[in-house]
Amino acid sequence: MTDTILAVLDLGLAGIACVALAEKLLPIAPSYVVLMFLGMAAAANGHALPILLLVTTTASTLGSMLWYGAGRLFGPVRATMLVERFGKYVFLRPETYRRLASAYGRNNFSTALTAQLVPVVRIYLALPAGAFRLAALPFATATFLGCMVYNAIFIGLGYLIRDTGQNPADLGFRVIMVVLLIEGGCMLAVRWKARRRHGEQELGVR
Repeated sequence: MTDTILAVLDLGLAGIACVALAEKLLPIAPSYVVLMFLGMAAAANGHALPILLLVTTTASTLGSMLWYGAGRLFGPVRATMLVERFGKYVFLRPETYRRLASAYGRNNFSTALTAQLVPVVRIYLALPAGAFRLAALPFATATFLGCMVYNAIFIGLGYLIRDTGQNPADLGFRVIMVVLLIEGGCMLAVRWKARRRHGEQELGVR
């Protein structure tokens, strides 16, 4: 995997954009690992960090909009059916998809923005957004801002780790463990929020 990324990076900013786009389409490798690696490679290849951030953020947003477009094309019913049939091939369980879909509520902008800060959720939340036909421009804006914050954190960490003089693998492992804990907490929060909303709806019906 590392050799593949290195080969693509030889293409310059176009290669970096391809890596960032691929990371947003399929979770072949954890996004934070890819972005930290890009930050470390940027230091070696002399890319300016602001340019790197802009390129990766734009590519990440494009990846989300492709998922959004797929959801808009299929609609809520067919999108759910496709997830139930093929979701396992892209590491998306039907239960996870339903929880993501229920995350949209009164403030879709903040939901879309916050979703980009959660490693797994940031990939697939665009699918139900398109399926339920959320306004494209606000969604794209929120996604871009969220991607910029997320990418800046891990690209910056990768850049800093390279210059610490310590073992990059050890430091990277510690960062990944912290991110995994945060990710687990965020997923539990999303699940709790969905269950709470479902309970309030049931009480309203009664």
